[in-house]
Amino acid sequence: MSVEFSVVVPVCNEAENVEPLAREIDAALNSRSYEMIFVDDGSTDETAANLARLKSSLPALRVLSHSFRSGQSAAVASGVRAARAPWIATLDGDGQNDPADIPKLIAARDAPVGRGVQLIMGNRTTRKDTPFRRLQSRIANGVRGGLLGDGTPDTGCGIKLFSREVFLDLPRFDHMHRFLPALFQRQGARVISVPVNHRPRMRGTSKYGMFNRLWVGIVDIAGVMWLRRRYKSGLLVRED
Repeated sequence: MSVEFSVVVPVCNEAENVEPLAREIDAALNSRSYEMIFVDDGSTDETAANLARLKSSLPALRVLSHSFRSGQSAAVASGVRAARAPWIATLDGDGQNDPADIPKLIAARDAPVGRGVQLIMGNRTTRKDTPFRRLQSRIANGVRGGLLGDGTPDTGCGIKLFSREVFLDLPRFDHMHRFLPALFQRQGARVISVPVNHRPRMRGTSKYGMFNRLWVGIVDIAGVMWLRRRYKSGLLVRED
């Protein structure tokens, strides 16, 4: 059966979050033709068991598993490759993104102003994080925006909607999920941002700290800048 949207959710040690999140996704999209793909990135808790138990009551649920922890970008890429739909929505697995915002992203794509858009980014206008995490994100977004000029206020937002075809043509590297606006623009794609809800983490613990959220990003930004300089988009190939 063909599906219109695939929702990809990378998870690692989110045993307490997967069931409520999966049921929220189903409530938000059960009137549409969709699938949800949870990608278990080497969890060592009951995440995999809880997802397996849910499959009987949620027919749209598919579960992929990494044999060892490979990182969020690798988990997203695994889900997109396995997806059956031409459009992908992604959510973080910690429950802070609101699945009820997915229809809002779809509506933005379908509105006249969204004509030709291939990446719709969420913009968490009111963050429900600690002051320190909000400071980290503000600094990271400011540095990325200043150096990459991607015009995106919240590149770290986990909820987004994009063309599977364009994503599969992007270069792969660790942490690439944080740079999708710049990478899509590198392909000549149009990117817009839409305000979305953000919720406090109610269960589980964050997998990120100062080092892997900020300082590692400096090297990544340099790499993305290099990729953009080395790529020529808009090449027309004609078959005679």
